[in-house]
Amino acid sequence: MDSQPTANLPPPGARPAVTMAVVMRKVALANRWQPWKWQLDAVLPDLGEFGTQPVCLEHDAHGARWLYPGYEVELFRDQGEGYYLNLTSATPCWFVMWRMPEDEGEGEGDEAHPVPVTVALSYNEAGRWLDAGETVENVPLAPEQRDWLQAYVNEHYRPEPKQRRRPESFKAPDQRARY
Repeated sequence: MDSQPTANLPPPGARPAVTMAVVMRKVALANRWQPWKWQLDAVLPDLGEFGTQPVCLEHDAHGARWLYPGYEVELFRDQGEGYYLNLTSATPCWFVMWRMPEDEGEGEGDEAHPVPVTVALSYNEAGRWLDAGETVENVPLAPEQRDWLQAYVNEHYRPEPKQRRRPESFKAPDQRARY
């Protein structure tokens, strides 16, 4: 599978966007209280070949993999700082917020599987999700995807210069803050 996003050329004034698919994996654990867990496996370019419904890619005694197609990721100018922070982190990545269904484990033979809610590239947006108590995981960006995001950040974001505060001990006594 190709790891390059499809950078749909937006009409003038529209936001750049890519459509991605999310792959979730069920992993067996050596734990008697929790025999397995779900985790993010991959974020792949979705060129339309995956259809529109979730698909079980594999399922056996050792786990399962589900593919969820059709997650549009738009870039917003007001998220420039979040994209910049993502790109300047040790490992730039996709952020995926996902949830387990409320009726997990119920049903006749149907096994509950996770539901990805949204996909993003903004570090700040992922932080807000985490602050709200959501499950957020990430997977690394492919080099082509990183280049696409970097081009957007280069064009639309300028980091604000940091204002260095002079320590109180370096100020004249009459300029020091009174406590």
